[in-house]
This record gives sequence, C-alpha cells and structure tokens, in this order.
Amino acid sequence: MPLQTAENKPILPIPFEPLAPTDYPKPYVIENFEDWPISKLGQEREEFMAQATQTITNRILAQKRSNSLSDEIAKALYLERIRIVENPWKVDPPDELDFWNDIRKKLLKKSLDQTEQAVAENNEKLLSRIVERYLREITSKFKVSTYRVARQLLPRVFNILLSASKFFRSNKHLRDRLQILGQIETIRSLTKKGTVILVPTHFSNLDSVLIGWASDRVGLSAFSYGAGINLYNTSILGYMFPRLGAYGVDRRKKNSFYLETLKAYSQLTIERGVHSLFFPGGTRSRSGALEKKLKMGLMGTAIDAQNALLERKEDNKIFIVPVVLNYHFVLEAKSLIDSHLKQTGKELYLIEKKAFGGFFNVIKFFWNFFRASSNIAVNYGQPMDVLGNFVDAEGTSISQFGHEVDIKDYFTSNGKIKYDHQRNGQYTQMLADKIVERYFIENIVLSSHLVAYVAFNIFQKQYPNLDLYGLLRLPKEDRVILKKVFYYNIEHLRNRLFELEKENKLQLSPEVKNDSIEDLIIHGINNVGNFHVKRALLLDKENDIRSEDMNLLLYYHNRMKGYGLSNTIVAQIPITSA
Repeated sequence: MPLQTAENKPILPIPFEPLAPTDYPKPYVIENFEDWPISKLGQEREEFMAQATQTITNRILAQKRSNSLSDEIAKALYLERIRIVENPWKVDPPDELDFWNDIRKKLLKKSLDQTEQAVAENNEKLLSRIVERYLREITSKFKVSTYRVARQLLPRVFNILLSASKFFRSNKHLRDRLQILGQIETIRSLTKKGTVILVPTHFSNLDSVLIGWASDRVGLSAFSYGAGINLYNTSILGYMFPRLGAYGVDRRKKNSFYLETLKAYSQLTIERGVHSLFFPGGTRSRSGALEKKLKMGLMGTAIDAQNALLERKEDNKIFIVPVVLNYHFVLEAKSLIDSHLKQTGKELYLIEKKAFGGFFNVIKFFWNFFRASSNIAVNYGQPMDVLGNFVDAEGTSISQFGHEVDIKDYFTSNGKIKYDHQRNGQYTQMLADKIVERYFIENIVLSSHLVAYVAFNIFQKQYPNLDLYGLLRLPKEDRVILKKVFYYNIEHLRNRLFELEKENKLQLSPEVKNDSIEDLIIHGINNVGNFHVKRALLLDKENDIRSEDMNLLLYYHNRMKGYGLSNTIVAQIPITSA
C-alpha cells in the first residue's frame, strides 16, 4: 500500500523517465547567483570562520576535562609532526612545521610555577589557534565568477571525454549522454523550503562533477561538498575546487581536533542553509556494489543540525535526497576491484603483473575509450526528512502509515527540545538504513549490469568446487558460456526483474524493459566496461559468451548483488525448457 500525504494523495516511486535534452536547462530556482546560500557563505567567509572557531573551541572544551586538554594538544602535535615528516604533500602550507613547533613551545602543563587557571587559559588559546587553522584549510572559497566559467567549460571537457575523437566523432554529446531523472520538481520546491542534502552512491572520481553538472542543468544552486585535498596537489584543481563549493578533507589527519572541526563545519554550514552533498559511503565502492555500510560521521551532522535549528526555533527544515549514479562502465574499475580483492583475499588473491600488457593494448584502450557510446543516468530519489520519513513538495513529513509528522516530536524530551547524543546516534543509524534501502529501490538495472550478473553467476554454477579466487584464475579456454544457456538465463532473470519492478524494489532501464532478448544481450555486452583493454564480456564467432577479464566481470556483476537473485541462475537449461 503506497504512503498517503495529508491530502490523501499517494506518494509513489517515479518510473524511469529521464528528462529529454529539451527539458533542460531549467531556470534556476534562485536566479541571482549572489543570493545562493553557498555564495553568501563565500561572501561572509571570514565572519563565518571567526564564529565557527569560537563555537568549535567551546564544543571541544565542553567534551574534555580541563586537565586533559594539554594531553590532547600534545597528542595532536605528535600526530601532525609525524604526518609532516613522513607523508608530506605539495598542497601543504610551507609554514606547517613552524606552526606546530610554535604550538609545542607554548604548550603548558600543570606545574608548581603555573596556576591551573593560567595553564587552562593558555591552552585554550592554543586550541583556538589550531581550530582556526583547520577551518581556514577546510572552508570553501566559493566564487560566482569561477562557477560561471566552470559551467561553460565542463560540458566541453565532458564532450571530449564521452564523445568520440576527431577520427570517431559521435553526434551524441553530454546533453544526450547524461540522463537526468527522478523527483526533480519536488527537489526544486524543497530548496525554497529548507536545506537539501544530496547523498549519492559513489563509484567514480567523476561522480561529484557529474552530479554538480546535473544539478545545474535542473536549476539547483551550487552544493557544498567535501573533496580530498590530495586533489589540490594539481594547481588548477587546487584553485578551482574550493571556488566551486568544495571544502577540503585531509584524510591523513586523524587527531580529534581535526575530526571535530570537520564535522562541526558540515553542521554549521547546513544550519546556515547551505545545500550540501555527502558521499555517505565515504569513498568509491571498491567492489562495484551498491553501498550497504555508510559512514555515520558527516551524516550525523545533518541530524545534529536539525536538532540545533529546532532548539533555536529557526524555520529551516533539512531534506535528504538519495541519488543513484548509473554507469555502464567506470573508468577506475580495474584498479578498484583489484584493491577490493587484495584487501579481502589477502594471500589468496594474485595481482596481475601487467595492467596493459604492451603497446597494442594501450592503443586498444584508447580506441575503445573514444568509441564508447554509453549513457550515464543520474537518478534523484524520493526526498526524506532527517528521520527517514518521505516528504512532499511542501516539505511535509509523512510517516510510513501515511500520517503527517511533526519532526519536533522526535527531538523533544520532557516537553523541551534538547540535544541528546545517544538518541541522535540512533537516528543517524536509522537514516543510514533508510538511505541504503532507497539506493536499492532507486537503482536502475542497466543492460550491462544484467549481462555481467548472469555471466558471473553461470560461471559460479559451472564450477561449484572453485572458491571466488579460484574462479577469478579460471583459464581463458574455460571462460565460455553457451549461447542458449546465456539466453535462457537472461530471459528467466528479466522476468523476475519485471516482478521486482512492479513491487517497487528496483527500476529498469528502457533496454532491459523493452528490447528483445537478443538486442538486450548485444546492447549489454557492447556496453559492459566497453572501454577497458580486456573485455569483461564478448561474443565469439559462434555467438557464445566469453570473458577476457574475470575481475572486471566480478566488478560489474556486483552492481546487482543484494537482490537475492543468484538462485535464479542455472548452469544448464532444464530439460522441460530445452
């Protein structure tokens, strides 16, 4: 039974109907770039950092015992000096060592010639300096002028990447290749009602740029998003990213002061109404599967921000929008799956010594890359509040039973709205579970996903005595699936997918839904990882199916893990169907 709004209108999943290129660009919800929340943050950067420094310092002090602050500063100092010496980056400020040496010289501990109050006041000032330095590194420097240049430049760059070379030029461009779908009008409306947080799946380094481009095309203002400062080692990226809304994230820094500053920055910008983008998986999916375990840190800042806004009686509601990115191929798939297998298999996994294998394969790589014709789909899912309740275009929360919900009730205890760390932690886990659930529902099964899933499962059924790592080392001559077996399984599994789509458990691409079995298979095989040197799947002269790279086949197969479909696959056609 579908959920009902307060007006008794059902909230139904949106089917796969991408916006046609003529449907966008849509007009911006806020026409004046200078009025965008992230633009205002850039204009008030120094004022924001001063206020945030004080807020974060007070927050850290409230969490620490007074006599432990000097120990915490000493620990941060120790970790930072190790980082500077053992893992320096080009992007690091030239005065890094000088700064921390000065902190070391001025750090006081309890002694006979210093009162406790003097030690505390001194070390609180040092803490404030550390927080301010971290904030200066983290805080974005959004510039409207840079954004205007980027929105003109990026389509041209992606047209070069996604279209053919001058020898193989395609008539399709980014506007045709990038399919945008989902509850666009609802999300546009919500950006005027409160703060929108996009929580996308994460498969490629292209993700944040593609989502940014798609969001621009449908008229949303720029989003704040985290970017690893290792990307800033390239001068042009170091200049562009912060000015396009990125805030710096340094994964080398593990001390509690930095982590608290990073989380607080996220929370405080959300409270200011800055629309944000998190990758809740934390990093790219190494296995190629949809994320099931999400990072709680940054996601918890959305819960805490909503709590703080309600406590201050500010009329700003926070909305969570799952976004599922759908690729036929991922540029980094080979290195990602190798990393995943090395981590999970350890000594059982043997890494290939050569990634390309000679000049011919280098040429083949670029040939396949330039002739790639795959589409990319960005699916904006159903918006929710921070508790996981669906919301309508007016921002009204609807419970799973179809009733209107006042989220203030979730944060009220003994008649007062107040902060509760343990309770908010539970809410964060609830929200994470809901996002994962929506990833699988908003996921679009592409033809490439289907053929890869069927092929890998058939291999597993054909060689039941081999473990995963033995299967990956299967000799080339044994990596063959008879045409009739493959066709049977594709048809059988597609029928099951039709049932799951009717049950609103996933979505199907037009090719999977409408093409003949033969056309579906050809489309899937032509597109599955179609730019890689070695093909995950290909058709041989007898139209049987073979794999040149079992690791890649595993990677693209993993996209459909989690739906419980492996039992649908058989190694031999049943006699009654033969």
